[in-house]
Amino acid sequence: MANNNDLVPGFNDERDDSLKISLDKIPDVDKGLIVYLNGYIDTYNSSFFQKRIQKVVDSGYVNLIFNCSSLNYVSSTGIGSFTAFLKMVKPKGGDIVLLEIQPKVYEVFQLLGFSQFFNIKDNIGDSISFFKSGAPVDDSPFPKIFGCPVCSKRLKATKAGRFRCSECKSILAIDQQGQVFLG
Repeated sequence: MANNNDLVPGFNDERDDSLKISLDKIPDVDKGLIVYLNGYIDTYNSSFFQKRIQKVVDSGYVNLIFNCSSLNYVSSTGIGSFTAFLKMVKPKGGDIVLLEIQPKVYEVFQLLGFSQFFNIKDNIGDSISFFKSGAPVDDSPFPKIFGCPVCSKRLKATKAGRFRCSECKSILAIDQQGQVFLG
């Protein structure tokens, strides 16, 4: 793993004990960087997190993989940070991938309805392939657009799991084949 300051000058100038961030280049991906997150993201450290990633984007890296395997908790403010990053890189031709999200963290994304906005991958190979091809690697039924079985609101699911309807707040589940259920 490279030194953070070698990749992004001044990256390590500020530190936070609750969230440790390491950087590494993505092989064969133009303007690509892996951001390893260790700890948690909440209201108190989200501005630190946003400043660090702003430095990354200002240094020209716009294709970002956030390795979340050591991320123990993300508050709604933290999810807002990821949304801000997406808005930062998209106009510059970039994108973000969230990699190896722990189940309890993924549940927060789902319950708040944000899992549909992010490219979420389970392994580094699929994450890198996403940037190389510009499209998802698998031929699953996702993303799937469907009507909520309770209120008929049109919803979009990017992967199997549980989430909450943005209209009626019903908890829904969708299986690997794209079948939608209550609960």
